Amino acid sequence: MKFEYTGRHIDVTPALKNHVEEHFGRLNHLFDGDGAKAHVIIEVEKNRNRSEVVVNWRREILTANTTDADMYKSLSQTIDKIEKQALKLKSKITDKHHKVKKVSTITPQTEEVAPTPTAPHIVNSKSYAVKPLTDEEAVLQLDAEENQFLVFRNAEDERISVIYKRKDGNYGLIKP
Repeated sequence: MKFEYTGRHIDVTPALKNHVEEHFGRLNHLFDGDGAKAHVIIEVEKNRNRSEVVVNWRREILTANTTDADMYKSLSQTIDKIEKQALKLKSKITDKHHKVKKVSTITPQTEEVAPTPTAPHIVNSKSYAVKPLTDEEAVLQLDAEENQFLVFRNAEDERISVIYKRKDGNYGLIKP
């Protein structure tokens, strides 16, 4: 890290430089190898010691300033503020590069997935009384309806029977 010092109404002593560089030495893990530049401005006005630090790092500018009665304390507080800003910026950059891709940005596979067919369900139809009919009467009634089958009571033996239309145009009769 490169340092520049500016003193307003004060001479920047080697002890102040050493204090600043020592505190920034704790922050080397944040600014490692990125060519950061720090400009430290020290100002004395009446009994107030003001310190300001401007750091150019990763195309970002971090600034902080503090006013205190003690110059060393003012510098320490200012460098702590810079540390917080650098940590926040570094975590933001890390999060940006380690972010999980959204589901909408992931390209779908080329295979098309067919929707699963829904299970057939029972539809209630109209209920009707089972009348006693002969086989020929049942065929005539089935032709009159749009249904493919007819349940009826056989007039000859009083048992329930089913007559249905076959694909070949004939009729099928199911007797129990």
